[in-house]
Amino acid sequence: MKRIPFNRPTTHYDERVTKIDEKICELIKQRKEISDNNPGYPPFEYITNWAEKFTLYEDQLKSVFGTLWNEEVYRPIVEPSGFRLNLPVLKSIEINNQIYSVISIRQYSNASVVIFNKDWDNTNDLLDNKLTHTTFELFINEYYNCSMISGAGGDGHFHYNFTVSPPLLDDFSGVDLIFKERFIPLIENKTGIEIVIHL
Repeated sequence: MKRIPFNRPTTHYDERVTKIDEKICELIKQRKEISDNNPGYPPFEYITNWAEKFTLYEDQLKSVFGTLWNEEVYRPIVEPSGFRLNLPVLKSIEINNQIYSVISIRQYSNASVVIFNKDWDNTNDLLDNKLTHTTFELFINEYYNCSMISGAGGDGHFHYNFTVSPPLLDDFSGVDLIFKERFIPLIENKTGIEIVIHL
């Protein structure tokens, strides 16, 4: 999703802590390297102990480690520019009485935008107490950076727009779009549903 720009919360900065802040950045980089960029999240018991040992707030440490764990959400998002053309896809798959489809891909000079839809019979939605909202992430391969930029819907239909950079080739034959469903809030556990649209 598009992020709200972060504004510096204060103009105050104690220059005496500059070296410490730089060391924090160095340690974050070292943490990523040692863990092969997959450090996970510390057990709450560790966080409680660290909070007591260093006289810090537990919730603050939980937030810090949550930010470090969910690093992908901070990856810069490419804003599509230089619209070129719409490419029809017209592919769908049905799973558990739900239709997932990609109707088209918009081509820009710096990115592609994949439009992904989910449709279902919503006549029993209000009666289903287990109904939970989910979202999706898109994966193609290591070469492409995919980010959801918008999503909306209701009454049996949701649609999501994903940027893909660099842009897909106009002849995208043979490419697999892999959509992985996640519960909201974004926790590690996925729903287990993977939708593969073969182009």
